[in-house]
Amino acid sequence: MFEFKLQVGCLLVVLYFTVSYIKDTMNKKTPCNPIFDALLAVVMWAIVFDGATAWTVNHMDIVPDWVNRLLHGLFFVLMNSVTVLIFLYIISQTIGVQSKKMLAGLLAPGIIFLFIILVFLNQLYYVEGKTTNYSMGISVIACYTSLLVHFLVVFLLICIKHKTLEKHKVFSIITFMAIVLCILIVQILNPEVLISSLVPMLTLVGLYMNFENPALKRLQQYNEEVVTAFATLVENRDNSTGGHIRRTKGYVQIIMNQMRQNPAYAGLMTRGYVRDVLNAAPMHDIGKIATPDYILQKPGRLTDEEYRIMKEHAATGGEIIRETFAELDEPEYQQIAYEVARFHHEKWNGRGYPDGLKGEEIPLHARIMAIADVFDAVSAKRCYRDAMPIDRCFQIIEEGAGSDFDPALAAMFLNARDEVLRYYESDRNE
Repeated sequence: MFEFKLQVGCLLVVLYFTVSYIKDTMNKKTPCNPIFDALLAVVMWAIVFDGATAWTVNHMDIVPDWVNRLLHGLFFVLMNSVTVLIFLYIISQTIGVQSKKMLAGLLAPGIIFLFIILVFLNQLYYVEGKTTNYSMGISVIACYTSLLVHFLVVFLLICIKHKTLEKHKVFSIITFMAIVLCILIVQILNPEVLISSLVPMLTLVGLYMNFENPALKRLQQYNEEVVTAFATLVENRDNSTGGHIRRTKGYVQIIMNQMRQNPAYAGLMTRGYVRDVLNAAPMHDIGKIATPDYILQKPGRLTDEEYRIMKEHAATGGEIIRETFAELDEPEYQQIAYEVARFHHEKWNGRGYPDGLKGEEIPLHARIMAIADVFDAVSAKRCYRDAMPIDRCFQIIEEGAGSDFDPALAAMFLNARDEVLRYYESDRNE
């Protein structure tokens, strides 16, 4: 009787994707995700012990009870670990694990279910079915409940934060969660089918295809590199060297790090949103490609007419992004890049350009960009003036809080003065 044929098939599929992942990751030199790497190993062993228990539970006449119970315990622990790792992976890919305290909170349910599994393992019993034997008991129920609880938490978080999450990620996660839950329901209603090994296998395949495929990750890297190169090319027209877009991106990251620690903004700082804003930051001055060289490179003060032409770069940049990224399959990034380019010169008091937006009418990411852009503009040497003293640069941000800049974001930037100074000095020393 070949009770573990399904597990063998699942294990072969997992081995295929594991070998492909290792080979492609090494060849393409793409960064690895430690949670996914751990999931690869745990899934393989979970399927191995699933197959082992499928055999031992049907040969209890020759398998000692303690061996059978030990193998089942290892299987339950591994399956619970798979659930916890899937849960952590999804959270890290969507919302992001933002602190050790948050990580501890995410791990707590899994630890509780692990404790239940181990405590009640000695109460495990076996049922003789029509086609196969199977195990039952509180430890089995705890494994099923753990999966349901963790998936319910993911579903609730996605519902709460769906406006700030990437739509394609949400769709992929909901899809494979629905498939896994269907498998779980079938297993619960008909314990003899022993198809639990499909859960880790299909989940692993889904995560690989949608998130961890090295070819897709490398393509994303290429796209980001092309965007940065294009922005640098435009910036070089005003005798810069690409330093402005690099530094402003760094200042944007510092501000967003502060926002993650602030309860008022922490919920908005999902992994996807932070990544999209950072990738959009280099595009903020893309509209200068249409600004004449004699204006960009003028060593002195601009005339009123020249300044009017210069200000057009904000609206022009937004239109360029709309037209260039029209077919891009990342609508969230396209919208953020558009708004950063068009609105980063808007002011909190409504006296900015091109649309005279004020207060929270200005998109959050554009308000962040405004502070980073102005701070670098005054702290770096330009063709028409020398860099201002660094204390004066911070003073400009402080004086502009509530008039030019969002006062809350300006306060967070000023609170991060030490970090800003470290970044400023490290950039100067490069």
